[in-house]
Amino acid sequence: MDARVSEFFGSGNGNGSGSQGATSSNKPGNSHGAISKKASAKSKRAKARFSRSFKPSNNTPYLPPEAEEGNIEYKLKLINPTQYRFEHLATQMKWRLQEGRGEAVYQIGVEDNGMLVGLSEEDMRASLKTLHMLAEKIGADITILRQREVDYDADVPRNIAEVLIRKVPDDQQFLDLRVAVLGNVDSGKSTLLGVLTQGELDNGRGRARLNLFRHLHEIQTGRTSSISFEILGFTSKGEVVNYSESRTAEEICESSSKMITFIDLAGHHKYLKTTIFGLTSYCPDFAMLVVSANTGIAGTTREHLGLAMALKVPIFIVVSKVDLCTRATVERTVRQLERVLKQPGCNKVPMAVSSTDDAVTAAQQFALSPNITPIFTLSSVSGESLDLLKVFFNIIPPLSNSKEQEELMQQLTEFQVDEIYTVPEVGTVVGGTLYSGICREGDHLVVGPTELGQFHRLTVGSIQRNRSACRVLRAGQAATLALGNFDRSLLRKGMVMVSPEMDPTICWMFEAEIVLLFHAKTFHKGFQVTVHIGNVRQTATVEALYGKDELRTGEKAVVLFKFIKHPEYLKVGAKVLFREGATKGIGHVTKLQPIAHFPASQLEDQEA
Repeated sequence: MDARVSEFFGSGNGNGSGSQGATSSNKPGNSHGAISKKASAKSKRAKARFSRSFKPSNNTPYLPPEAEEGNIEYKLKLINPTQYRFEHLATQMKWRLQEGRGEAVYQIGVEDNGMLVGLSEEDMRASLKTLHMLAEKIGADITILRQREVDYDADVPRNIAEVLIRKVPDDQQFLDLRVAVLGNVDSGKSTLLGVLTQGELDNGRGRARLNLFRHLHEIQTGRTSSISFEILGFTSKGEVVNYSESRTAEEICESSSKMITFIDLAGHHKYLKTTIFGLTSYCPDFAMLVVSANTGIAGTTREHLGLAMALKVPIFIVVSKVDLCTRATVERTVRQLERVLKQPGCNKVPMAVSSTDDAVTAAQQFALSPNITPIFTLSSVSGESLDLLKVFFNIIPPLSNSKEQEELMQQLTEFQVDEIYTVPEVGTVVGGTLYSGICREGDHLVVGPTELGQFHRLTVGSIQRNRSACRVLRAGQAATLALGNFDRSLLRKGMVMVSPEMDPTICWMFEAEIVLLFHAKTFHKGFQVTVHIGNVRQTATVEALYGKDELRTGEKAVVLFKFIKHPEYLKVGAKVLFREGATKGIGHVTKLQPIAHFPASQLEDQEA
């Protein structure tokens, strides 16, 4: 969907230039691509059928032409299909669901070339019934997102419908999206997550957030200092599944088709390294910036916004605590946010969400364009506009398509270690994200690098995703792996578990092309900074600046860094974020200086 769609759905009428729509749809450079031969043929047949009853006029609205790939399908009408046609439509629906990793959007009453023809009420009813039968056949559910009248020169009112189709979960392969929660201290991040996941409103004194805290000092101060995870599930029909009604995490996973995993990060500046680690290591799909309506942009808000943008994480904004302020104060905070987002450094397009229709449009636009920034205004105490945020989470599609997912799964196994625990009667457990490949119970992997750059053999025991047992872990999914009696002292955050065949590249020194975002004086050889690269977090020394003696704020250069504690596993092209006090910079790895490799024959055997 593009701007024309939101305009059409948002305004509730079909006024828009048909000639403009047609030309812009068929431009060679259009992101949706030109219409295929198959689509053209279908389109011609559809036009012939409708030529008697429908004459396009100058104000006929258009969508972009239907794309062969992706999870959006246009259908003019689906009325009493033959058995052969029904089977073909079912196969087509399976393909669209696969493209959207379990989700597809059908536009009913729309031709393949994007023309919004619309259907009579009777035809629409029959088409939706057929769609329901198709979904039932392949084990999916349908939800009508919105229905609108196409308002142009026609004797009979015509409607178009937008329908979400979601696969009923099987074999625990629900769609899982990760959302990092950012914002200044006391902006209401943990309280909002508590309300969303527990299903009960807050009492105004922080009761909703108590279940999210991991340490006693967090409960006493009300401030998050560690990274915690919360889950919100949606059924195939779009209903919320949370902890209310005494559900356990395992029950939520079993009954959900789509799961939102919230990564609750610290807002206090003292815990900035924890927040950066959460953003770089856990690979969130989206970031939710929570801003308090009564304080506006304060403290670390700008810094967190800058971090998400530097790491290219799509961001949306939630203005909380609107129950404490007057309408004028809330509007002032929203205007302040819009000004910041429109600045040349941000170049974002703010989009205020005030209705269900806005929430649907925002979810689709947000996934299509990284510049769109939806803004929600809500209260965790009164529950105002909380439903709009849930609608947004229910509809928001994954950023990566099934093809990218398949390519990652075909690579060798690589699991990034982010957390290490010792669990009674289980032994050593590591938490993290599977970057590539597939991981199963009983797999033999190697973990490292150690201080000498070596790797140790180990065997994967049981696997858990979102606190429920899981047999197979696929690329892009986060989980905890039990390693049995493996010696915990040999593990640390920042290590990787890889296939023994991989022959991983490990290095003490690496080159990176960087931009110095801020530095009080000059950045020169010998300067020490804390470097964040994926799940790697370590102090490194600047060994050389190529072509320059020193750097000042805003300048670019290629820099040679050297780790001071132990070598790390890195990849060329990985994003680099470094800091030291007020000093900050970003960049990417351009070259590695690998140390001698340790083939599998030299690996130390540490299996349980």
